[in-house]
Amino acid sequence: MFPVIYLPSPNFSARGDAAVSMLVLHYTGMKSAADALARLCDVQAQVSAHYVIDEDGKVYQLVEEQHCAWHAGASYWRGNKNVNNISIGIEIVNPGYEFGYRPFPAVQMQAVAGLCSDIIARHQIQPVNVVGHSDVAPLRKEDPGELFDWQWLAGQGIGVWPSVSGQWQEGTRARGGVLYDDPAGEISRSEIGGDAPPINNKFVTLGYEIPDREDGLNKVITAFQRHFRPSAVNGVWDAECDERLAALLAMI
Repeated sequence: MFPVIYLPSPNFSARGDAAVSMLVLHYTGMKSAADALARLCDVQAQVSAHYVIDEDGKVYQLVEEQHCAWHAGASYWRGNKNVNNISIGIEIVNPGYEFGYRPFPAVQMQAVAGLCSDIIARHQIQPVNVVGHSDVAPLRKEDPGELFDWQWLAGQGIGVWPSVSGQWQEGTRARGGVLYDDPAGEISRSEIGGDAPPINNKFVTLGYEIPDREDGLNKVITAFQRHFRPSAVNGVWDAECDERLAALLAMI
């Protein structure tokens, strides 16, 4: 077991009889680890997490696992509307999009993997229930973002990653632009909107909630891409996304 630095936060509540069945990963989205730790321990902020992992791999525990930390906010996953009450929350130090989003160092990812493995073993958390903040709150959150290495983490036995055909290679798509050299590779919005509920149903089966607003499906698609197709995050559903979603559904 790696060393853990205890830094108690006053921001927690009782779980009651709820069992832990989820693990939610975040990035801190602040300028420094010190800023993030200060906020998560500030009684006025009313936010917290069970753990914080610094970029150098140091692990801080702020809330005991038997308590409910306040990390997910308004959230949903696989029928659960109070994610805080059934989850362990880990904040991973990274400035985020506001302060200079950057890759997560290898030593930090190793610490993430070690801590996650221990938590999953203690609580028997199913792989499909290892998610990002953006998965459970796609209207509000973007973290831990497309630079977080979900594929590597799944290779360590943590979470799920879709295995897809070799046709989806880097270079066949442009970041933030047209996805494929062949435009026929894209699926039009009319095919994924209200006139075609099967895609919505597939998302719900995986775990997402489709928000009841005009851009709700687009937000969920973007969250899905951040986690399961990070090489091209643009909110456009396409054949590769479809294959990845089918692969995930076959795993759960």
